[in-house]
Amino acid sequence: YFCADLAYYVDKRDRGFDRVVIILGADHHGYVPRMRALVRGLGEDPDQTLEIPIGQMVTARGGKMSKRKGNVLTLDDLIEAVGVDAGRYAMVRSSMDSAVDIDLDLWASKTSDNPVFSVQYAHARIASLLRNAAELSVDRGDVTSVDLSQLGSEREGDLLRALGEFPRVVTAAAELRAPHRVARYLEELAGTYHRFYDDCRILPRGDEEPSPEAAPRLWLCEATRLVLANGLGLLGVSAPDRM
Repeated sequence: YFCADLAYYVDKRDRGFDRVVIILGADHHGYVPRMRALVRGLGEDPDQTLEIPIGQMVTARGGKMSKRKGNVLTLDDLIEAVGVDAGRYAMVRSSMDSAVDIDLDLWASKTSDNPVFSVQYAHARIASLLRNAAELSVDRGDVTSVDLSQLGSEREGDLLRALGEFPRVVTAAAELRAPHRVARYLEELAGTYHRFYDDCRILPRGDEEPSPEAAPRLWLCEATRLVLANGLGLLGVSAPDRM
């Protein structure tokens, strides 16, 4: 472990990174002072160039993974079982203070119980809605002139407040090295959007004319889509337009 971590540090510094973050499991806590000593031996200040968060264990298939015991689930295994998006999301969804329990069947499923599927589905649902609006020639106008005073329902207010939290969540996630905050936020946002969608009709039916709420609701949907796409992008997960 030790030599690989040192090589990783040197490689990252050689590639121009100012600060190297190396995540260690709780059972490798003793490596921290040795890593710091080696960094000092390289003539660098570990307080400035090295950060070592301590994470908890990762479990999958019902038992703790261990290289020595030979029951480790490799990244290739994880990707083959659940795909790149679900594998990446599963790893960043949990706080480093808590154990990462990867249920392969759950993360491979195409249901709302799968957190990443639920978030991606919300994005795809909005993209489909916006395509339908264009096909129906529902004009949402310019965002600077749309009448947002039409957004007065409880579900609309919930969604607006959720969207307003995004900058704060991203800032906290970056400062605290806590990407799980973004993932959990996206899940809450997706749920809030689904409730809004179920309760607030957006597009006209049949020969109906678009309602006064149609344009502002479409812009609210577009804002939600952008936040979902940006949040997934920060986690390295795709935001599909169709599912």
